[in-house]
Amino acid sequence: MTDKIPVTVLTGYLGAGKTTLLNRILTEDHGKRYAVIVNEFGEIGIDNDLVVGADEDVFEMNNGCVCCTVRGDLIRIIAGLMKRQKPGAPAFDAIIVETTGLADPGPVAQTFFVDEDVKAKTQLDSVTALVDAKHVMARLDDSKEAREQVAFADRIILNKTDLVSEAELVAVEARLRKLNPLAPITRAERANIPLDQVLGLGGFDLGRILDINPEFANPAHGEPGHVHDEHCGHDHPDHDHDHGHAHAHHDHDHHSGARGHAHEDDIKGISLSLDRPMDGTKFTAWLDRLLGEQGQNILRAKGIIDVSGEDRRLVFQAVHMILEGDLQREWGANERRWSRAVFIGRELDEAALKAGFEACAA
Repeated sequence: MTDKIPVTVLTGYLGAGKTTLLNRILTEDHGKRYAVIVNEFGEIGIDNDLVVGADEDVFEMNNGCVCCTVRGDLIRIIAGLMKRQKPGAPAFDAIIVETTGLADPGPVAQTFFVDEDVKAKTQLDSVTALVDAKHVMARLDDSKEAREQVAFADRIILNKTDLVSEAELVAVEARLRKLNPLAPITRAERANIPLDQVLGLGGFDLGRILDINPEFANPAHGEPGHVHDEHCGHDHPDHDHDHGHAHAHHDHDHHSGARGHAHEDDIKGISLSLDRPMDGTKFTAWLDRLLGEQGQNILRAKGIIDVSGEDRRLVFQAVHMILEGDLQREWGANERRWSRAVFIGRELDEAALKAGFEACAA
């Protein structure tokens, strides 16, 4: 493991519960040193008795964590935090960046790939989106930002689940899954999620992209195969039901869900797979061209590719136009060798993507 400090980007619409979660990180006795970067310190409403000392924009808490505010430049703030490092030890166990009011988390995530100084000292761990189970359907209907936050996430925390019925939750989860088939959905009440499910996920670590089984990534609660943990579906590589039809029986008149389903979101996840080996050169050229032409509309993409003549799996991921890919571990002796990828974005032409992907067959 590197000595880079992992960074979690926390997104979520107003009222989703980010402040509750951040307050927990800043005040609970978890024995870690976290740095929380917020847009506006005043919003967090921290009890002054818990603040030990403040210098410039940085407030130290009595549990060892610090909180600071972004006034303009994220890169400058991170550089300032790094100066608090003691020789030979990372300054913090993790950094959490809250993105209130920033439309698309993309530019924040890109900072951690683009700026050399930031990249040398930190590593983007994941983008986590908090959504409010009671109001998310309306937010998704009327807010482009809310849809982007969900689509971009590595993990979705469905908060305030105690305020809605099970039927409404199932309808909400089905819609979140259409927007983002990659992110596991974890239910929570009052942001009571264990911190290890928010921090240290390795969402941007190529070596930890274990499986992408778009058809089975997130069956709805109570459906066959639902495993309530972050590795949903990894044990069923050959399960191949049609995702679109799997949820059809949830669409009968839930009052909150009906409107959501009638509303076709502009963002969706498109899953591609191929059972024949790929020509590595053709595939790389196709992916480069695709991201060059449509990168603004592609929020996230991940894939595991079976390259002809290569014993290792080619794993890639993209954030808009920024692509990283690498040959990871060898295929297992009894492992099904196949290529699969998910592209999440707006105005994506599913038929063209499928044709382009399949044309890369060796």
